[in-house]
Amino acid sequence: MLEPTFFKKTIDEIYKELIYLTFYFQGEPYLNPNFLDMVKYASDKGIYTSTSTNAHYLNKEQAKKTVESKLDRLIISIDGTTQETYEHYRIGGTLQKVIDGTKNIIEAKKDLNSKTPHIVFQFLVVKPNEHQLEDVKKLAAELGVNEVVFKTAQVYDFENGNPLIPENVKYSRYKKNSDGTYSIKNKLLNQCWRMWSSCVVTWDGIVVPCCFDKDAKHQLGDLKKQSFPELWKSAKYQYFRQSILKSRQEIDICRNCSEGTKVWA
Repeated sequence: MLEPTFFKKTIDEIYKELIYLTFYFQGEPYLNPNFLDMVKYASDKGIYTSTSTNAHYLNKEQAKKTVESKLDRLIISIDGTTQETYEHYRIGGTLQKVIDGTKNIIEAKKDLNSKTPHIVFQFLVVKPNEHQLEDVKKLAAELGVNEVVFKTAQVYDFENGNPLIPENVKYSRYKKNSDGTYSIKNKLLNQCWRMWSSCVVTWDGIVVPCCFDKDAKHQLGDLKKQSFPELWKSAKYQYFRQSILKSRQEIDICRNCSEGTKVWA
């Protein structure tokens, strides 16, 4: 897990240039016992903080600590409004825990008279749940959630179809071709704003280009061995940026990327 000492050292190094800090990558942030302390440390530095959670660990105590941490934005993944639909994608998950966690954070905001965090229900639209879009908006209104967003899903092995691809093309990143195969709507233009505006730092300090590098295959540096300014301007990072501008199609993590595709429907 991300260590507080390393986190603070990194934040102290770059906070004057840092505007927005996202506390999630491929795991559940609330599993880290120091998570909210790190949020507060960043918030006290004037950094806008955001996280995404399955809300299974948002008990009353954690909800209170979340509000006290001054977290700005809390995204709660709710990919179904019935247990049957929810667990189709969130395997092993319990919808009632999501609802209870949401109630706890809303109650904590009221008790502490806080406007933050801004609570977002994120609904990843897939075929098994696409009939529940209106239901989740109704549920959010009943609970007092600030916002509902619908997100298109990245799926693998999409060329011959995938049971997760929605019927409604508005909520799909993929299009069906005349021969029955599927392709990404993205034209894969040789560009990517992320390479000049943000990056992902893994729990152990490795820097990778973006959240599409889920297995940290394209390691551009190690913050435990070099400073961020040094890493950000390094020859290795510059080479990766130039590779995208030259031929994005040749980079594996870019071939199923949302850059140029509508993510929020």
